[in-house]
Amino acid sequence: MAGAVAETLYGELTPVVDALGLELVDVELSGATVRVTVDRDGGVDLDALADANRAVSRALDRLDPISGRYTLEVSSPGLERRLRRPEHFVHAVGELVSVRLLPGTSDVRRLHGRLVGADERGVRIEGPEVPGGAARLDYDTIERARTVFEWGAKPAPTPSRAKTPRGRERATTS
Repeated sequence: MAGAVAETLYGELTPVVDALGLELVDVELSGATVRVTVDRDGGVDLDALADANRAVSRALDRLDPISGRYTLEVSSPGLERRLRRPEHFVHAVGELVSVRLLPGTSDVRRLHGRLVGADERGVRIEGPEVPGGAARLDYDTIERARTVFEWGAKPAPTPSRAKTPRGRERATTS
């Protein structure tokens, strides 16, 4: 039931959020809480979240999807993003992901690797922790998936050595 209501709200709220120059990433209902996740290229700031909160709140007042009181939470996806829809997976190609499969669909229940491909039917994950090094997964076998933030600073580029007019080396950066 909550899944059907969330899907209906996703369809109804998409144009509301689009009008703000944002992308509706997800709508989730959990008890008396409606969680709406929005994003845009470059991320969202507090002003954009406040605007989205006001617009979504007005739309929910008009739609009245939940009887009684509920809490509205509008946020950005954060560093580790939940992947639910095919477009979420397509957007996350190249990222490290953690996937939990439905019971009985595979010998291995959890996979951790690099998402190297996604289409309308499923995904391809590769990595040393994936049995056989790679796996093709249909969406209907995935119970839960999310991106995994890779901690640690990227190494600074090393300076290249360039010759000065007198033949001496000098350090330059690219």
